[in-house]
Amino acid sequence: MGIEDKKIDKIGSDINESIPYLTSDEKSSTLREVFPETITTNNHKNPSADQEIMQLKESALRRKKGVVLLEKQLEKEKEETQVKPWVHLISGGLGGMCGAIFTSPFDVVKTRLQSSVYREAYKSHAGSNSITGSMAKHFKETCSIIYKVYKVEGPRALFKGLGPNLVGVIPARSINFFTYGYTKDVLKKTDYFGGQETSFMHLLAGLNAGIVTSTATNPIWLIKTRLQLDKATKKQYKNSFDCLYKTLKTEGIGALYKGLSASYLGSGESTIQWILYEQMKHMINNRAERLAACGCERTRMDDIADWFARSGAAGFAKLIASLAMYPHEVVRTRLRQAPMENGKPKYTGLMQCFKVIYKEEGFLSFYGGLTPHLMRTVPNSMIMFGTWELFTKALSDL
Repeated sequence: MGIEDKKIDKIGSDINESIPYLTSDEKSSTLREVFPETITTNNHKNPSADQEIMQLKESALRRKKGVVLLEKQLEKEKEETQVKPWVHLISGGLGGMCGAIFTSPFDVVKTRLQSSVYREAYKSHAGSNSITGSMAKHFKETCSIIYKVYKVEGPRALFKGLGPNLVGVIPARSINFFTYGYTKDVLKKTDYFGGQETSFMHLLAGLNAGIVTSTATNPIWLIKTRLQLDKATKKQYKNSFDCLYKTLKTEGIGALYKGLSASYLGSGESTIQWILYEQMKHMINNRAERLAACGCERTRMDDIADWFARSGAAGFAKLIASLAMYPHEVVRTRLRQAPMENGKPKYTGLMQCFKVIYKEEGFLSFYGGLTPHLMRTVPNSMIMFGTWELFTKALSDL
């Protein structure tokens, strides 16, 4: 006899043993709740008893309905986690593309504020006793810089580097979402996790996705950064291919991986974002499960509200992660910029770059360009994750 047959026989035996106890007292509270019709006919003459019976019946129906709806909700969440890898690959790229196009002007301003070339030209004069006042002034200055770039260099300048940015964003996000989802699937099958998702699993998947993505796309980001820092009055590069050619000719192939160490450090940012996003997504799903268990049927508006909530969760997760890990962005930009000093590279490595910036410009310089960075990355994450989810659902239904 198999294990499943033994389990079935054991359940049947337990049911047979429990029947005498369930039927021993016709007026027991258990039977009155499950079978309210067993109440004596005299009680039916009492209006309060009739109301109690109706309430018990309604309560039983709600519980039964709640079980059905909860099963449907859990099945829906299970289907959402069982996505084919190629779906993440395509959806991630499309989501990254949409986010990059809409937030390109902020990316240009952020990159310039991070670099030493434009640091004096766009030096911040924001000063306030309150954090709110300082943020408001930084926001105003960011918009002012966008206007100046538009006025002096033309509207196309606001989308400088968008070509290589898209060439970088699409594969980067495709690789990131694919690697993250695939790593989670692999870890779930291990004995350690036993099919359960945990924060530690999200940590490992996020780190692996960040390292793989940074290694694969660093040359593209280096070209994008140098194009964005290329001055309009004295242009050094004609286009992306010219920048690539001159970089390889003058600095060698190793130059394409400048700033890679800082990018690895930046993997912590995407990891923090993934962990926070997964936790908030879990909270949103738990709320949906509680409503389903109470017998509340989901409507189209509930699905839309949850989609906005998950998109907002992605933006909030990116905000926290950016504030925690932003200094690496400045260091990475400086390493890719590769300025010369006395005929030698000014920055030779990750730690050396940190020390030089801190010594010459102070601690606050590590947060140069933070305002446009947040103005870009927060809505970018909301658009990217929201679009990724929509395309994932659409492609999974094919």
